[in-house]
Amino acid sequence: QVQLVESGGGLVQAGGSLRLSCAASGSTSSINAIGWYRQAPGKERELVAQIRSVGTTNYADSVKGRFTISRDNAKNTVYLQMNSLKPEDTAVYYCHYLDYREYWGQGTQVTVSS
Repeated sequence: QVQLVESGGGLVQAGGSLRLSCAASGSTSSINAIGWYRQAPGKERELVAQIRSVGTTNYADSVKGRFTISRDNAKNTVYLQMNSLKPEDTAVYYCHYLDYREYWGQGTQVTVSS
């Protein structure tokens, strides 16, 4: 089992910044991919950003240039730095872990006011 603990969500004004953290614990593998998905009311869950254990990343087009994903392998923690936030970034953000298994965090609310 892998446990994912998210933190860092909250309320911010448009143009502001937030940093999300996801700490993975338990039976994690050395080769994995950890990412952030988000789901807004009435919309499907979508990938925001993902980082693999080798360091490669991918981002949704809507967040490129504004969000940065990084990881500290020693701490098994992934960070999502979100800058220049927009109201359309408002959603519940979920941490996602993938190796030969798949796990989800409980979600953290991000609200961007206009």
